[in-house]
Amino acid sequence: MDLRELLDAAKAAALEAGEALRGRGEAFQGVAASQGRDIKLNADKAAEKIILPRLRAAANYPILSEEAGWTAAKAGRYWVVDPLDGSANYNRRIPLCCVSIALVEDDKAILGVINHFDVEDLYAGAVGHSAEMNGARLRVSGVHDTGQAILMTGLPVYRDFSDDALAAFARDFARWKKVRMIGSAALSIAFVASGKADRYAEDSIMFWDVAAGCAIAEAAGGRATLSAGPMDEAKTVCVDNGALP
Repeated sequence: MDLRELLDAAKAAALEAGEALRGRGEAFQGVAASQGRDIKLNADKAAEKIILPRLRAAANYPILSEEAGWTAAKAGRYWVVDPLDGSANYNRRIPLCCVSIALVEDDKAILGVINHFDVEDLYAGAVGHSAEMNGARLRVSGVHDTGQAILMTGLPVYRDFSDDALAAFARDFARWKKVRMIGSAALSIAFVASGKADRYAEDSIMFWDVAAGCAIAEAAGGRATLSAGPMDEAKTVCVDNGALP
């Protein structure tokens, strides 16, 4: 299958899972686990059960998914899935959550789909091709001054919460026109890809949270950088419009 066919398959899986998540049927109700700052919903697993078979049917690559982990030995190409990014938002009916699916080649995300299902916005893109939302072409912003730019960030479960680390985190805010935390890394990057914001940066975030967004943002003319290391370990990620210093 070529990238366009694979992108269509990822879109179909994301749309089906998003429709089920929006419907909130019995399988999508309840908290599966809540420990410290982390929360897992039954909806995460229910959405994953929809997505993974659809991806395997399209192209039987290994899959790295937030809930299931690696479903097969890692290979050059593999799917990366976050069946529900923004679980805490979903649990409290805050409409800032999404389905996120990426195809990765040699540890670089080459295509991505993000379904912001509550508002029915489907972001999609393939590196070297183009990015779109609901069929409309996406381009990153041209903002080149941090003093006029919007930063998307967050406080992931695995980050350093020491006083010194949080103080340094807060000091950086002064460089930006506005700072936004919405509780979904995938949507934050989708907003960068569509020019609504200018940079997304976060420490100790998982690859499945950001892989699809990285591909979409690059397809929209942006840039994405991730720290090295195993793809199932927390990373430092920066995605922006390519114009910021």
